[in-house]
Amino acid sequence: METKSGKISVTTENIFPVIRQWLYEDKDIFVRELVSNCADAISKHRRLAELGKAEEGADPKAEYSIRIVYDDDAGTLAFEDDGIGMTAEEVEKYINQIAFSGALDFVTKYQQESTDKTGIIGHFGLGFYSAFMVADEVTIDTKSFVADAEAVRWNSKDGMDYEITASDKESRGTVITLKLSDEAKSQFDSATIRMTLRKYCYFAPSDIFYVDVKADKLHEEAEAKRKKEAEEKGEEYTSDPVKYVPVNNKSPLWTKKPSDCTEDEYKQFYHSVFNDGRDPLFWIHLNMDYPFTLQGILYFPKTDNVYQNLDGRIKIYNHQIFVADNIEEIIPDFLFLLQGCLDCSDLPLNVSRSALQQDEYVKKLSAHIIKKVSDKLNDLFKKQREDYEKYWSDISVFVKYGMMKEEKFFEKVEDICLYKTTDGKYKTFAELTEGEHKNIRYTTDPKAQAAYIDMSVQEGYDVVIMDEEIDNNFMSFHEYKKPDSRFQRVDSELSGTDSDEETQNKLKDIFRAALGNEKMPVFAKAMGAEKMPAFIREAEFNRRNKEMREQYERMMRMSNMSPEEMADMFPETEELVINTDSPLVNKIEALETQGSDKETADRLIQHVYDQAKLAHGTLDSEGLERFLKFNSELLAKSVENI
Repeated sequence: METKSGKISVTTENIFPVIRQWLYEDKDIFVRELVSNCADAISKHRRLAELGKAEEGADPKAEYSIRIVYDDDAGTLAFEDDGIGMTAEEVEKYINQIAFSGALDFVTKYQQESTDKTGIIGHFGLGFYSAFMVADEVTIDTKSFVADAEAVRWNSKDGMDYEITASDKESRGTVITLKLSDEAKSQFDSATIRMTLRKYCYFAPSDIFYVDVKADKLHEEAEAKRKKEAEEKGEEYTSDPVKYVPVNNKSPLWTKKPSDCTEDEYKQFYHSVFNDGRDPLFWIHLNMDYPFTLQGILYFPKTDNVYQNLDGRIKIYNHQIFVADNIEEIIPDFLFLLQGCLDCSDLPLNVSRSALQQDEYVKKLSAHIIKKVSDKLNDLFKKQREDYEKYWSDISVFVKYGMMKEEKFFEKVEDICLYKTTDGKYKTFAELTEGEHKNIRYTTDPKAQAAYIDMSVQEGYDVVIMDEEIDNNFMSFHEYKKPDSRFQRVDSELSGTDSDEETQNKLKDIFRAALGNEKMPVFAKAMGAEKMPAFIREAEFNRRNKEMREQYERMMRMSNMSPEEMADMFPETEELVINTDSPLVNKIEALETQGSDKETADRLIQHVYDQAKLAHGTLDSEGLERFLKFNSELLAKSVENI
């Protein structure tokens, strides 16, 4: 064929350095793009063969493959496929026009405007151009499937000037050969290339064979040496040729029908992809063709640590080629608490991320994924509630966070959100409020707040445990959505009959004076002789204010805000409630009134206060030491009187 040379018609100055600056943040991305090109060429030829439009005798069931050939000595890396190939006219169109005009579009649009460097490769037809990010020279040898088509060679050393000549390629397909730059040679050795193939192309739809020319030569030399030694010794020699096996799994589990997959296969796939030795709780297999193509598997993992790294938990693929982790436009961030693989074959990758966010397809895709997850949870709740309850400790944070983040998810799962009670049962919001009590009593520490829990249970409440960090925000959110019901911690309300004003004032003066705190809120209430002599009551509003203050303190540690200023923003208000039915309180009141032994009375008041703080879970180390010392003295006196 006639040799042809030319220059890409790009008017922007220094296009290559500009694109390199934006494109080359992920230096290994070119592997994904060039393998994707190979896979696309194979897919096109396979489809033509199925339709009977490929060359005569083509087998639609033929095995296709991609070969990645690394030659360390020559400094080259080649990507070879046996796909559809290109004619000279197609090279002119797809390489000289589309790829480079896409490069121009990119520079024009993003050089001055955009600061988003993510997701650029694959946009604007830049997939092939990524080869120049690591190569000083790129050569394409291609032969079309069209009968009698001449093989073509395209070569460029700078990404701007090119030459098209005849190629000696004899078989159908394309080989793209990169002469690696010095910088790329220092960054990409054989092991790195293999790891990159696994990262992006482990589930590519055609077999990928990796060839290390240098390693093969060393193996052949060793083989020749062993053969020669065997011949010299008169021994029989058994050849050990280089065996090429695919470096990928071209049939990931999500490509199968759910009915064809076993429980063991689901678990094995999870272990292999996410390197988690524990079995997942359950999973959702997505497989649909309409109104969009979506395949994948989402797993609900065991979550020992809800603050573990969420990177890479939802892997997005396009035609089985890895695209990115955790694309928020497709996967709402609350779903990152799950793990899984989603293959979105219709994903519009030829647009910017900002356009992707507005794309109607993407919105429908995201809504569908949310629906499938909520449907799975509802199905479990209705058909396997016992199992659902067993899973709850692992999935509760996910469900609560999802309810707070996504309105549609809230609507679908609000009736199956569970609350664990102190007696080990799991109940829904409706089940907790179906009786006379419309408010929900809860505890953040069942052991420390046992005395308060007992009081609430005696009043007929099912006390629920809300001890996760998300719960404070979740309760406020739930009250906003359901304003007729409130969450109240067990220490925020104390049952009993309020004392008359005279008794209130008398005990307030006695306890304030003994404790040396004239501002302490003190109340008196008849709560039963069997109850403790005093309790700490903390209004729900004040307690939540205190938790907000603690969060702010963590945020403001590096600021100049003083502890006093912080306290003014979120004041603490704990109330001491005296049980007037307690014999000990009556004894204290008598001692103080008679003035016969004020020192003993004051020590008993301090002890009663420390006991109340201990039951409330807010007694400090100094108070605990004082409480235990006095308690030991009381026990010693009791022993003397036995």
